[in-house]
Amino acid sequence: MKRLTILLGLALLPISGCSSGWGWYVVSPATTSGMTNLKFLLSGLYYTVLLSLTAIVISVVVGLLVALPGLSANRSMRNFNRVYVELVRAIPILVLILWVYYGLPQLTGLSISVFWAGVIALALSDSAFQAEIFRAGIQSINRGQYEAAHSVSLSYVDTMRFVILPQAIRRILPALGNQLVYMLKMSSLVSVIGMQELTRKANELVVTEYRPLEIYTVLVLEYLALILVVSAFVRWLEHRMKADERN
Repeated sequence: MKRLTILLGLALLPISGCSSGWGWYVVSPATTSGMTNLKFLLSGLYYTVLLSLTAIVISVVVGLLVALPGLSANRSMRNFNRVYVELVRAIPILVLILWVYYGLPQLTGLSISVFWAGVIALALSDSAFQAEIFRAGIQSINRGQYEAAHSVSLSYVDTMRFVILPQAIRRILPALGNQLVYMLKMSSLVSVIGMQELTRKANELVVTEYRPLEIYTVLVLEYLALILVVSAFVRWLEHRMKADERN
C-alpha cells in the first residue's frame, strides 16, 4: 500500500503545479495533507479487489452450473438455462444491488452486510454472462472428444472434469479475463450502499475537500492502474496456457 501511494504521488507531481487555479494540493505528495488524502483514497483498494475477486469466483461457479443445463438434450433443462440468462441479464446491475441490499433481508429475514450484498448482486448479474461464455466454450469442443471419453468408460462428470472443461477454459480465458475487468469496474456501483471501496472513498473526500476534479482524476488513475495490471496478468496466463498446450 505504501509503495502504491508513493507511485501514485509521483504520477501526480507533474500536474500538481500545472495551474495555480486548480486545487491539486489536495492530492499532492509534496504536502502532508495531500499524502494523507492519497493514503485515504488508496485504502479502498483492498475492498475493491476483495469484492471483485469474491464475486467473480462465485459467478464462475454459478455460471458453469447454469451453462450445463443449456447443453442438455432435455428441453426443460434448456428452457431453465434460457429463462435464467435472459431474466438476469435484463436487470440493471445498480438496480440489482439496491434490491439485494434493501429487499432481500425483508424476504428472507436475514441481515446482509454491505460487502455480501455487493458480492451477491455482482455475482448474480455476472453469472448470466459466465453461463453463456461457458456454453459457447463447451460447444466449441469437437464431438470426438466426448466419444473418446465414452470409449474409455468415463462418466459424464469425469468427461467434463478431465477432458472437456480443461480445453474449454483455454478457449474462453480471454472472455473470463474481460469479465474480471468488467467486475472491477462494476464494483464501483456498490458505493451507493456504503461499501468502503475506491469510489466511496473518493466520494467521501470530495465532500470534505470540495475538489471533485482533482480527486476523481486520482480515482480514474487508480482504476486505470488496477485494470492494466489485471489485463497484463490475464494475457500472461493466456500465453502460459498456450505454451503448456504446445508442450
